[in-house]
Amino acid sequence: DPGFDVWGMDVARFGDWTTPSYTRAKVMENYSRRFSISFPNEELPAARPLHTSPIHDRLDDANAVWGSSYGLETALWFQQDGAEPIEDVTYHRSNAFDVVAEEVHAVRTGVGLIETTGFAKHQFTGPGARALLDRVLANRIPAPGRMALAPMLNHDGKLIGDFTVATLADPFDGAETFLVLGSGVAEGYHERWFREQIASHLADGGGCDGDVNYRPLGTELAGLSIAGPKARDVLAAVVGPTSPSSGGTGSDVSTDAFAFRDIQRMDLGMVPAIVGRITFTGDLGYECWVPTSLQQRLFDLLMEAGEPYGIRLFGLRALDSMRFDKGFGGWASEFRPIYTPAESGLDTFVALTSSDGSARNFIGRDAAAAARAAGPERRLCTFTLDDGGTPTGNSDDGTTESGTASDVLGDEPIWHGGEVVGWATSGGYAHWSQASCAMGYVPAAAADPATPPDAFEIEVLGVRRPAPRRDEPLFDPTGIRMRG
Repeated sequence: DPGFDVWGMDVARFGDWTTPSYTRAKVMENYSRRFSISFPNEELPAARPLHTSPIHDRLDDANAVWGSSYGLETALWFQQDGAEPIEDVTYHRSNAFDVVAEEVHAVRTGVGLIETTGFAKHQFTGPGARALLDRVLANRIPAPGRMALAPMLNHDGKLIGDFTVATLADPFDGAETFLVLGSGVAEGYHERWFREQIASHLADGGGCDGDVNYRPLGTELAGLSIAGPKARDVLAAVVGPTSPSSGGTGSDVSTDAFAFRDIQRMDLGMVPAIVGRITFTGDLGYECWVPTSLQQRLFDLLMEAGEPYGIRLFGLRALDSMRFDKGFGGWASEFRPIYTPAESGLDTFVALTSSDGSARNFIGRDAAAAARAAGPERRLCTFTLDDGGTPTGNSDDGTTESGTASDVLGDEPIWHGGEVVGWATSGGYAHWSQASCAMGYVPAAAADPATPPDAFEIEVLGVRRPAPRRDEPLFDPTGIRMRG
């Protein structure tokens, strides 16, 4: 471990799709652009599309604007019918702005569907799998049928992963299967760490060959997520009576029967699925995981069931907007190996003790305990700021160009009391809350609620803008929508 973040130089950023032919095409593209300006919302086309999911053509027919994440084509947003699915490259707000606002509104008022195949999916089985994960992850491993948010730390107590871990039990023999879900772009990075820890686990006498079976699932498992206040109605319309052999509890998806962070095997129509009650939108929602060969069938089923509720496709841009509503951090921006759980707000998901009160022995525990006792030197905060320009479609000359309004992108300086005290990690527009948002790290004293929140500024495109600190989520601060 070099002691700092070397992600930008790590070969684990690339998977097995980087063949010599792929590499040649990207190198030629890079060389041809050596004097070109790069834009933050620019997606480069060489060697694409290459890696696609089964519903790629369906999303393409819906006028998806595509990006690429760990080699997989991923829908960023959905252009209006009849318009070319291309995003204007700019440092200001692009032609995506108004359409993404509509996608967010559809989710917050009804129901939306997003593909989640690009999430990383790591599977652990075997009699020693629970003990291994208890050593590798900083939170307690959940009971069967439950999910938990779990940071992963290095030996210095710094963040190297941000996961949802789910436990499923075989209905016949009780054997546990663990799904560890995380950032798709870090799949190879985390696979390397998991394999290193399994080898160390075996070498230290923690098990034997076959005691822990690990497999990165990649695109073997495809994902679809539905979210919004009508998501439960859509799920209820497709879930069928579940046989005891599946390990599910039947077709009741009410809050009492299927609570927040529950996970079950369910039959959705004729499709056997793993369904978790969780979503990154901060709203009511479900993640559905199925064999890749069945993704098209499930997609058609959910879209048909959602039609009476006005279901709408949404992409990663809308998902990003909704995370700012809630102040949710993301991997490689808010969560990196230079931050501790106490600094990043993930300390609540670090369990130093087991449920019986005994000390846990996970990697980085001593450093995490010391950091908790000492208190963080800096903290992650959310800020809202003036957008600094003319909104999209409302420029002074009446044109429908993107305008000059702009949002934080990341790495902008944060000012307080006339001095630079921190840096932004990411930013964007929270359409539901109608606020330009930024997340970033500032000294702990400046993040204290006792410190006046209005003395902050963030420098965007060379202009310092007032950026009051927000100490509560802009949307659903008590989490009623997400948990209800």
